[in-house]
Amino acid sequence: MGTSAAADREAMLAAVAQLESLTATMNRLSIDGLTPLELLELQQRREAVSRAQPVLDHRVYQRLRAECTPTSLGATTFTKVLSARLRISGEEAARRLKDADALGPRTSITGEVLEPKLPTIARGQAQGLIGTEHVKKMRRFVKKLPSFVDYQTREDAERQLGQHACELDADSFAEVVARTAYLLNQDGEFSDVDRAANRHVLMSRQGADGMVTVRAKLTPEAAATLEPIFEKLAAPGMCNPDDEAPCVDGQPDAVKASADARSLGQRQHDALVAMGRMVLMSGQLGQLNGLPATIVVKTELKDLEKGVGHGLTAGGTLLPMTDVLRLASHAFHYLAIFDGKGIPLHLGRSRRIASPGQRIVLLAKHHGCTAPGCTASGYRCQVHHANRDWKAGGETNIDDLTLACGPDNRMVETTGWTTRNRPDGVTEWIPPPELDCGQSRTNTYHHPDRILAPDDP
Repeated sequence: MGTSAAADREAMLAAVAQLESLTATMNRLSIDGLTPLELLELQQRREAVSRAQPVLDHRVYQRLRAECTPTSLGATTFTKVLSARLRISGEEAARRLKDADALGPRTSITGEVLEPKLPTIARGQAQGLIGTEHVKKMRRFVKKLPSFVDYQTREDAERQLGQHACELDADSFAEVVARTAYLLNQDGEFSDVDRAANRHVLMSRQGADGMVTVRAKLTPEAAATLEPIFEKLAAPGMCNPDDEAPCVDGQPDAVKASADARSLGQRQHDALVAMGRMVLMSGQLGQLNGLPATIVVKTELKDLEKGVGHGLTAGGTLLPMTDVLRLASHAFHYLAIFDGKGIPLHLGRSRRIASPGQRIVLLAKHHGCTAPGCTASGYRCQVHHANRDWKAGGETNIDDLTLACGPDNRMVETTGWTTRNRPDGVTEWIPPPELDCGQSRTNTYHHPDRILAPDDP
């Protein structure tokens, strides 16, 4: 390390220490003596300082990505590095990395220093005039620009919008951005590339009523695929759950069709359920992490016998018992016996791959990935040797196994993470020194009961 670099390092560490000290001092000071106007001025100045803070963030993240790999820091992606070390959500970590990519320093292959991708926005942020909301709207604008917009037009739009962002609040800036996007594509021309980039189908988390909101943007091909399916399965009288014997094939009789009181939206919903059931029962989906691709539901025997309560799918969906019973009426049944009666759960060294019976027990026990903070459902998980890896002599016994999603399972092999099953059956994940900042070593995401009633056995 050169003399100048060493001096910069010491100055940076001293500046951070001074910032920590000044922040603690400001938080201790009373604001009772400030007038309302002085309070607003105080907040305006603090807001400018806060808006300029990400400038250093961008430099840090860009250098990390240029000089090391996430694996060397104990994770599979930089998003996970930031999420673990800074204790922020994966969504927030991804946002910061994308901001750094758009606003941070760049170098060419030959080492030449280049301007940020959004230079005007970057300068406004450095001056404390542009906040994260402005940046988010600007990045979305650039992402959604049609591919036919040439480079010079894009550059001019960024410069003009950057100037507006320095003067307008986030809501007003959003209006200007929307107007600019319209002017650049008044004819609504989009290529196949543009349409493909915007396609998505997203499901929300369950609401308090158990319902899930689906938000989608379909390509013309996807829409064309659904049209004949809806015409067939969503016709009046078809796939009606209110009928004692719903018509799912052929044509419904006139009585059923005329008695169908469902709306178009309800009929199309029921058509999707019927379509999904047909696909699952076809047997054409093959295996999903060691089990046939099907709906796996966990419930208590006492609730099943009484017909009350709910079941929990391997995907994390709560199913009312009425739905569980309806699914069970045409299902292949497994009974997960935790003491091993009927299902061999201790295979020792006889095989490395967990058996279907072991996978079912693990799904019922862990519900999803056991890595701290991971939201991957049981459907997305693999079986992981928690106490000792198979290569190191580990055994395929139920007490030694746990669930881990693919990325977290591979993370144990490529980084310094280790795992172990505690005597109570909960899996602990011990991070490498680079990511060890006192965080939780277990995952309660799939087990809210551990937080709501931690002493309830």
